[in-house]
Amino acid sequence: MTLTTDDERAPSPTPAGTEANTVDTVPPLARLFPLGLQHVLAMYAGAVAVPLIVGGAIGLTPQEMAFLISADLFVAGLATIVQSVGFWRFGVRLPLMQGVTFAAVGPMIAIGTGDGGITAIFGATIACGVFMILVAPFFSRLLRFFPPLVTGTVILIIGLSLMDVAAGWILDGGGEAGAAPVNVAFAAGTLVLILLIERFAPPALQRVSVLLGLLLGTLVAVVVPGMTDFSAVGEAGWFAVVTPFHFGVPTFQLAAVLSMIIVGIVIMTETTGDMIAVGEIVEKPVTSRSLADGLRADGLGTVLGGIFNTFPYTAFAQNVGLVSLTGVRSRYVATMAGGILVVLGLLPKVAAAVEGVPRAVLGGAGIALFGMVAASGIRTLTRVHFTNKNILVVAISVGVALLPTVAPTIYHQFPTWFTLIFDSGISAGAITAILLNLLLGSDEEKLDAHDIGVGPHAVPAASVETAPGSGHH
Repeated sequence: MTLTTDDERAPSPTPAGTEANTVDTVPPLARLFPLGLQHVLAMYAGAVAVPLIVGGAIGLTPQEMAFLISADLFVAGLATIVQSVGFWRFGVRLPLMQGVTFAAVGPMIAIGTGDGGITAIFGATIACGVFMILVAPFFSRLLRFFPPLVTGTVILIIGLSLMDVAAGWILDGGGEAGAAPVNVAFAAGTLVLILLIERFAPPALQRVSVLLGLLLGTLVAVVVPGMTDFSAVGEAGWFAVVTPFHFGVPTFQLAAVLSMIIVGIVIMTETTGDMIAVGEIVEKPVTSRSLADGLRADGLGTVLGGIFNTFPYTAFAQNVGLVSLTGVRSRYVATMAGGILVVLGLLPKVAAAVEGVPRAVLGGAGIALFGMVAASGIRTLTRVHFTNKNILVVAISVGVALLPTVAPTIYHQFPTWFTLIFDSGISAGAITAILLNLLLGSDEEKLDAHDIGVGPHAVPAASVETAPGSGHH
């Protein structure tokens, strides 16, 4: 893992304009805006998926869902600006994009559908962010608990656990009667569009294939009666401020907070890998001090998420891949992208349009998006030297994680604190993987910066291959 100590100085910042392509160079606006927009497009489908999943699962109205999306984009922009520009001891000052983590989806749904409701989600999110800020300086000492065996297993679990969300979108209320054939057709058609874009489109379009699949699938759905409803777009205003505590004062439940702290540890593992990877790409090695600064920025973004009615934030790894693909090192490209996200978050019509995308179309894209999560985990696990013992780590962790997915009522007779943690396959699987690795894992397994990453788009930094809709998955 290429992580220098505090005594090793990273390269001194280069004054803007003295070199054509450094971390601290400010490109001219004519280049800065399209480069920033490209980063936004690469992350957009993944960024809006989490509020759509969580809002739908806890029964929010279309207007409330649109507000969640606006809040998500707004805080993602703020968190990205903090991470790339930096202030005091917050921000790694590298070209990193921030977005809501998929690792929190399962725990948040478990919390939101329980007694606490959505305010308990925001309370747990704030507590998670504070925890991340406090432990950031000490986290590097914990990295030995997250070798590729654990991180790969957790990534795989996240992808598998989220697949029922894609199925739910395709069902779209069908329940035991099954999905309407037209829904299955649109899901399959969207998936085919994504594959065709990946196969035949220019590389620039391949990097946003999921987003284009959603757009084209929606355009086709417009001509089918009953498939789309964009009435909320006309009712939404052109501009609105994202207000703190829109859904009420956050509430703090101990079990909910503990389950989100587990997510916080996963987030810090992911971000550590992304920061080290992007530091190598832009030739500005990450020191232990700048690593702590970046982790604190993640925590601050998560605190802001709880305050502004959204969720925990992490570095989006697909944008790390995009930095590698474009070769543009400037952190101010990420800053511009953050500014674009803030503006999008202040435009309610944009959020209402996203909320109006047919669920069946989302389901088709979700198969690709969540499948790539699982595939990223498998790719990380290929770097593990498997023995009979660590095969058991993967097998049992995946089995425990899938229990609440295949049998949603399995823990309904257990206390609330237990169900908040173990009703989420992601947190249950993560705990199991960590404990079993300590018990059975091989001592020779070492944490590799290229293998870290537990978000929906995690990949080895050294790879420049792209996967659908991510820019690098």
